[in-house]
Amino acid sequence: MRKRTLISSAVAVAAAGAITVAGTVVAQAQETGDEALAAAIDAILTDKRLTDSQIGVTVADANTGEVLYERNGAKRGIPGSNDKLTTTAAALEHLGADFTYTTDVLGDRPVDGVVAGDLYLRGSGDPTLLEADFDRLAADLAALGVSTVEGDLVADDTAFDSVRSGAEWGWSDLQFTYAAEVSALTVASGDDYNAGSVRVFVKPGAAEGDPAQITTSPATDYVEIVNTATTGTSTNVSVNRDPHDNVIRVSGTVKAGGSGTFATRSVIEPTRLAADVFADSLEDAGITLNGDLRFGEATPQGPETLASHQSMTLAELEPVILKPSNASVAEALFKTLGYEATGLGTFSSGKAATYAGIEPYGVDTGPIRQVDGSGISRHNMMTSNMLADLLVGAKKADWFSTWYDALPIACQDGTLGGRMCGTAAAGNVRAKTGSMTSVSALSGYVTDADGRELVFSVIVNDFLWSTVKDIEDKIAVAVASHSTAATEAEISTLSAEIDTPDFAALEAEAEELPAEGEMPAGLECTWYEPAVC
Repeated sequence: MRKRTLISSAVAVAAAGAITVAGTVVAQAQETGDEALAAAIDAILTDKRLTDSQIGVTVADANTGEVLYERNGAKRGIPGSNDKLTTTAAALEHLGADFTYTTDVLGDRPVDGVVAGDLYLRGSGDPTLLEADFDRLAADLAALGVSTVEGDLVADDTAFDSVRSGAEWGWSDLQFTYAAEVSALTVASGDDYNAGSVRVFVKPGAAEGDPAQITTSPATDYVEIVNTATTGTSTNVSVNRDPHDNVIRVSGTVKAGGSGTFATRSVIEPTRLAADVFADSLEDAGITLNGDLRFGEATPQGPETLASHQSMTLAELEPVILKPSNASVAEALFKTLGYEATGLGTFSSGKAATYAGIEPYGVDTGPIRQVDGSGISRHNMMTSNMLADLLVGAKKADWFSTWYDALPIACQDGTLGGRMCGTAAAGNVRAKTGSMTSVSALSGYVTDADGRELVFSVIVNDFLWSTVKDIEDKIAVAVASHSTAATEAEISTLSAEIDTPDFAALEAEAEELPAEGEMPAGLECTWYEPAVC
């Protein structure tokens, strides 16, 4: 357990001033150290965007757990993608950094090039499979001498259950990559590993007025593209998947002579997309499939493993999740935790395994609730104290360096690539972001001006403005500027290097609903396409 001190926002006082004793004006010494930090953070939290909002802030020593500052640290809030901290930590604890996924192709050994029965494509949850990986599996079958499959291609996704979406995932989010359906057999749209999705590339035609040219990755006819986009003088393209089917509608204009743009949309039933892609790979490899496609059936005992694909290691996968805040990979990992613990990958078994993975490191899971692996659900509830406890406790784990190195770095990479530049936090803060409408969070590590390693967690809910991320950044810079000698004025001056947005512009933006097909403002910068960080 962390040691809690009496330093909190309740005892922070003015950093400078004067008092009168017996008619004499006496200078009052400016407070320094923890008291100065508390006063500086309190001042930051007076921002009018936080009026009537919920906010929890905890700052603690990373090695001892001693609390330097706490505001509502025990109050629950929706953590957004800070949820990924628990998922990835538990995965390293239970699965180990060397863990890999295996995807197998099984069937009767070919005789004269013919697989007599069914061919099974068995997934184990790998969210990083690409079209090229299915091509290599097909090529390996061809190298084995397979030319014909007499039976069906059976897609085995039974390592996970058939519940594709988490509790309380917003219906308007479901077409986007961060809310893609979860399957044990899936295919990603590119090397950023958005699983269960298709990337739609929109390029100009030969001349203005010509239809836009559309291609997809993976190449597939599993989705239907309805294209009304044309070539014009500017690029303003809308890409939307219908709510209840796999029809993707592309409209607007794409600039003539330009490189075009792209957007990625999730599909309904990603297992079927993976099977469709593999069937095309078989055809391209010269292998004839005489049967049909079947789905959701377990591979029986008996068939031999004819080809296999092994994923990257979990150590390599951690930054794929944490730096860009990849939700589809986090959800696959969450169910994988449940599968490895119980033999069936479900949201509930993933929750139990996640709790068991973080509790040994001083985390009390009693006051929290986690229902998915990525933080998309608004049923998730965490506290800044609990996240600070995890950050402190994880330092004792043998996997800590892998986890720490996977976090975004301020002004360098991931979702923090464009934040806190030119401040004491740049290249210093390593932290996980969290973003949903009216939800924002930032939790991680920072070294202060004395060289002392600290942890901090900020969770903000129920604000009406488009963003409060500059407030989080100011707190992070304040913690980075903390020292035993620093005054509130000095800390506040340094945190003021983070620009406050123009309130009038933010107010106008808050009153406008996003245009059709656009995501609300203030989401993770890597979720915009092309990414804005």
